[in-house]
Amino acid sequence: MKRLGKIKTLAVAALAAVAVAAPIAIAQTTAQDEQAKPHGEHRGGERHGRGGRRGGGFGFRGIELTDDQKTRLGQLHQSFGERTRPLRQQLRAKRQELRQLQEGDTFNEALAAQKLTESAAIEAKLMAEQFRLRQESLAVLTPEQRTQLEQRRQERKQRREQRRERRRGEPRGEGEMF
Repeated sequence: MKRLGKIKTLAVAALAAVAVAAPIAIAQTTAQDEQAKPHGEHRGGERHGRGGRRGGGFGFRGIELTDDQKTRLGQLHQSFGERTRPLRQQLRAKRQELRQLQEGDTFNEALAAQKLTESAAIEAKLMAEQFRLRQESLAVLTPEQRTQLEQRRQERKQRREQRRERRRGEPRGEGEMF
């Protein structure tokens, strides 16, 4: 019975690690795909990512940025990529080690827990770097642009709440549980 409790704990820790890591991994894959393409080439002939939208694709859609601001934000993103490359490589290696642990005939719970703990520490460092990037990016904006950005964030929040309310009010079909 005690062994089952340890396995459940490890499974919950693994799920938590995956839940935290998945958005980071997806964002990294997208960024790497974009970096691998020649300048000006985009998926499906459309312009996505940097320069493809107003605001330079830096998460500031709808905010009019000067060329100088776009250049500075581009430099910040490039610096972020260079700073976090070793962390992303370490995280990728830890995930590979975890996959290899799953492939074995016997399960080494202690080693799996150690790898998950190491992965979580690396993910925390990546999140700190993302926070730093966000703060540095916001510092490039003027006070008016930051106000405009906050207004847009509030509008998105209101729309999200309205969608939730509409979904709550919708009648459920027969046999639906959720």
